[in-house]
Amino acid sequence: MIAALLAAGLTSATVPAFAQSTNPPTAKPQVRHAGPGHHAKRAHQLPSQREEARLAYIQTALKITDAQKPQWENFASTMRKQAHEADKRVQERRTRMADRANQKQTGAIERLERRQQMMAAGAQRLNELIAAGKPLYTVFTPEQKQIADGLLAERNGRGGHKHHRGAHRNA
Repeated sequence: MIAALLAAGLTSATVPAFAQSTNPPTAKPQVRHAGPGHHAKRAHQLPSQREEARLAYIQTALKITDAQKPQWENFASTMRKQAHEADKRVQERRTRMADRANQKQTGAIERLERRQQMMAAGAQRLNELIAAGKPLYTVFTPEQKQIADGLLAERNGRGGHKHHRGAHRNA
C-alpha cells in the first residue's frame, strides 16, 4: 500500500512538494501552496529537486521510528533513484518538445508503441516501489497504516492533488 501511495506522482514532473505542518499529522495532510506563481515555478523544477522535502514530510507524517528506519531508508532510496530517473525523462521530453518543429508528424502506431513503452516502464517502477514498500508497510502500527492509507486517498492517483487531464503530462 505504501508503494502505491507514492507511485503515481512521485516519479512524475507534476508532484508538488509538501509543506510541513505544525499540526500533528492526520489521515488527510494538508498541502500548502506558495501563491499564484507556485504552479509555474513548480512546473520547471525537476522531480529530484522536490524529493527530499517530500520524503521528509512523509517520514514526519508517518512518525517513522528508529526500529522502522532500515525499511524506511530502503524505501526512500528507491524513491530518490526513481526521482533521478524521472529527471532524465523530463529532460528528454523537454528536448523532444524543443525539436518538435523540426520533426515529421509521428504516426498513430508509433505513438501507441511509445505509450506502451512508457506504460511498461511505469509498471516496472511500480514493481520496484511495491518491493520496497511492502516491508515498510508491514512494520507500520495501525495508526501509521491509517495515515498511509489516508495519504493514498489524498493523492487521488496523480501527484498529490487533482490535476486536470492534459494540464501536466508525465514524461
